[in-house]
Amino acid sequence: MSLPLGKADAATTIAPQRTLRFGQIGYGYWGPLMLRNLAKQKNAEVALLADLSEKRLADAQSTYPGLPVTQNPADVLNSSAIDAVYIATPLATHFELAHQALAAGKHVLVEKPLTDNAANARTLIALAEAKGLILMAGHTFEYSPEVEYLRKLYTSGELGRTYYINSSRLNLGLFRRDADVMWDLAPHDFSMINFILGMAPVAVSARGAACVHDGLIDVAYIDLKYPDGIIAHVHVSWLNPNKERRFTIVGDRRMVSYDDTAGNEKIKVYDRGVDRPDYASTFGEFQLSYRYGEIVIPFVKGEEPLSVECQHFAEAIRSGQPPRSNGTVGLHVVQTLEAAHQSIAQGGVYVATQFD
Repeated sequence: MSLPLGKADAATTIAPQRTLRFGQIGYGYWGPLMLRNLAKQKNAEVALLADLSEKRLADAQSTYPGLPVTQNPADVLNSSAIDAVYIATPLATHFELAHQALAAGKHVLVEKPLTDNAANARTLIALAEAKGLILMAGHTFEYSPEVEYLRKLYTSGELGRTYYINSSRLNLGLFRRDADVMWDLAPHDFSMINFILGMAPVAVSARGAACVHDGLIDVAYIDLKYPDGIIAHVHVSWLNPNKERRFTIVGDRRMVSYDDTAGNEKIKVYDRGVDRPDYASTFGEFQLSYRYGEIVIPFVKGEEPLSVECQHFAEAIRSGQPPRSNGTVGLHVVQTLEAAHQSIAQGGVYVATQFD
């Protein structure tokens, strides 16, 4: 299924000369990173930060003296001075907070995943469209320069026919109670693969285990089938001795690897592969030709994905153009997660996906 990457959430624009005023709800793991990037947007400011923890708010004010803060999220939602809201709260709260923000006439950026079920995501999309507001999912790695480079390699045909994609996102720790490892980590990989290929999977198979806490999956292996015979494998875990962020695309002309932990050499393009024999000239002999060519480490100008994401959010609000990770794109990731859980419940069988 091809992704509607250009599908718009009809938007009420804000003039470029007017200061764009952000409100932020949540100052936990992602909150400080996002606040820093929201605060540095041109002709914009963070007007109010909300968090239930008094200590977290004090920490924020020590970094940003004079920053208005509140322990009541309703203050952000009800403020007529705020144009847009960033939501970085536990997954179970995403829908209610985003729904209230949209109902109050505010553009919304919700940390991934968009919601904890597809029905709620559809409700948010419909409300944003009815109100003429931007709804954006925080698919951070869609805005990574390295992932954009991978998309260019794929769309240019330089890799040739794509055989498969392999992705691993592993670490030790950061266990959560509000979401399992698939809802926590897999949205990054699903959104990256969908963005690079420009399409969503047609079927999902998954296997997982709850090793530490009963009923909370902390390691999972997920297989995705895409159109054109492309397959992808995603491995996510909270139980790995080393932090790993590896992504590989294997084509019949070239192969490329992306290691997000590799400093300045994150991407390597391999002129390697296997050439099929000419069966007509070999009289049926099965002889493959292996190609071991050069390895190219391209220069990709580094830029913090969160910074690009915040800039994209602001530009979408001002221009009325749809954000890259709009509500529908966020919904597809949620639907893929639901299909993966359904597959686990059925013993790992492939579950066909049906996207809106």
